[in-house]
Amino acid sequence: MTNTDLRGAVEGRVLLPGDDGFEPAAKPWNLSEQRVAAVVEAADAADVAAVVRYAVKAGLTVSAQPSGHGATGDADGVILLRTGRLRDIEVRPGERLARVGAGVTWGEALAEIGPHGLTGLAGSSPIVSVTGYTLGGGVSWFSRAHGLAADSVRSFEVVRADGEPATVTAASDPDLFWALRGGGGDFALVTAIEFGLYPAPSLYGGRVMWPGHRAREVFEVFRHVTADAPAELAVWFNRLQFPGAPAMVALDAAFLGEESEGRALLAALDKIGDPIADKRGPLAVADLGTITAEPTDPVPARSKAELLTGLDDAAVDVLLDAPMEPLVGVQVRHLGGALAATRPDAGPSGPITEPYLLYLLGVGFNPQMSEAVGAVQERFAGELGASGRKPYTMLARGERAAAAFSERDLARLRDIKRAADPHGVLRANFPVLA
Repeated sequence: MTNTDLRGAVEGRVLLPGDDGFEPAAKPWNLSEQRVAAVVEAADAADVAAVVRYAVKAGLTVSAQPSGHGATGDADGVILLRTGRLRDIEVRPGERLARVGAGVTWGEALAEIGPHGLTGLAGSSPIVSVTGYTLGGGVSWFSRAHGLAADSVRSFEVVRADGEPATVTAASDPDLFWALRGGGGDFALVTAIEFGLYPAPSLYGGRVMWPGHRAREVFEVFRHVTADAPAELAVWFNRLQFPGAPAMVALDAAFLGEESEGRALLAALDKIGDPIADKRGPLAVADLGTITAEPTDPVPARSKAELLTGLDDAAVDVLLDAPMEPLVGVQVRHLGGALAATRPDAGPSGPITEPYLLYLLGVGFNPQMSEAVGAVQERFAGELGASGRKPYTMLARGERAAAAFSERDLARLRDIKRAADPHGVLRANFPVLA
């Protein structure tokens, strides 16, 4: 098989090393280096199938990245499949269902879903693809009320590892359906997903920010508010240290309910002095992605996530007082609620019983800075009681899929991978067999 064969097989654009535009097309959102054999920008689901059939005949591997937020750089020699042009959105409010193509972002999906008084289980960023996020489980603002995003999927439209299209449901292929609901993109290439929606006639929330010296007061309020918070309320604590700026501390909140109740639940925040900014207020569903104000332009980000078994006094001292530079963010998300519940229809992520999620973010503009960021992340994780397990959707470079699953579920995922893709045609960012 030749590169000419690949270009002739698809309607979308094919870029090869040396072509104008190849380097930026091969680079993911987090700007990891990827030495791929080719980039294919699929025009439609038929192109996805054609790429897989080409890879089967040529003995190559295909890796799909709608945006590349979770890219690891471990993609040497693969065909990089970009699905950003698969942008169909269909909302069926009477059935509380939505269907989106693999290139649709959460911001785009919520803009269509919200006017119907409904929401999907979106995360904090509006530019992450619905599909990539959901395949990794998806920890949402509303997961305390409704579980992981993956648990709300009703069906997947896929291309199997032999190049054949299929619709996968719990009834049609229970093993593959289970694996795709949180096990990553190792088992089939997803071209669209259909997922359940939830009532959201009113939302309230936003970010409140204070000077860094208020960190201990803010954390005590975080503890107080989350101690008996209803499942509809998510609150995240943040230490922030942006380059060239003074240290700051913030609380992010999203409440699935009326403004009056949300204000009452967060009234303790008003007792903390010196607020720099208070963005709390009624929210449109489409504005969920504005709460944390995460960057929307590509950055050389280096992140690390850990699930925490608790936060005793010693851990709180580390969280609040330990030097964090060169990190820009140290975040603790309150979990619990539906995330901790055992449910018979859950995917491989299973219940998340840890009460907190730690998320550490830095920027590595060069290898030395990236190494320094990684060292501080490891120190925080080691001193804050990390359980060793973490959500698949938040795995980072250098980590393995095994960290996201129980031994039993990992073994089942590996069996499904061998059965669904015996020749290793498909490769996720974090392969289950690695």
